[in-house]
Amino acid sequence: MTGTKKLTRTTGDKWVGGVCGGIARYFGIDPTLVRLAFVVLTVLGLGSMILVYLVAWVLMPTDV
Repeated sequence: MTGTKKLTRTTGDKWVGGVCGGIARYFGIDPTLVRLAFVVLTVLGLGSMILVYLVAWVLMPTDV
């Protein structure tokens, strides 16, 4: 099946676990915007974003 999109962590474009890079690639947007959104949401008191990131890191397969 070609052309199907899969949500995976990136191994090439990552800072910590590749979650933001994978999300950005899936939606076709700049990874910096996704990283910035995670940081802003975490700083604004939604500390649960750290937990969301960790869960995504564990559940999302890598792109290899």
